[in-house]
Amino acid sequence: MDYLIAFLIGGAICAVIQILMDNTKLMPGRIMVILVCLGALLGSLGLYEPFEKWAGAGATVPLCGFGNSLFQGIKEAIDKDGFLGIFNGGLTATSAGIAGALIFSYIASLIFSPKMKG
Repeated sequence: MDYLIAFLIGGAICAVIQILMDNTKLMPGRIMVILVCLGALLGSLGLYEPFEKWAGAGATVPLCGFGNSLFQGIKEAIDKDGFLGIFNGGLTATSAGIAGALIFSYIASLIFSPKMKG
């Protein structure tokens, strides 16, 4: 049942974003920023953690989950290191995901030889 809930919630988030892309003039980069900021905002209000526990990977994989991870990392680093935690907490909390994205993107570019759109 956990897999089904994760699939449905993740799909619903993606569907809402697709509708937003199709019906507004917002560029994909701005939509990505909105998602990250929304995740951080919901995390700061204490709303994202219960949603994440219920939805599992359906809530952690989309960009709003990344925003929540950034917020949680900064929050923990501030508690531990004080003001300097603002600068290193988010990167420390999300470094594995960022590194994975960079490594796998590089490997994919070697295999598939990307081209610029014309």
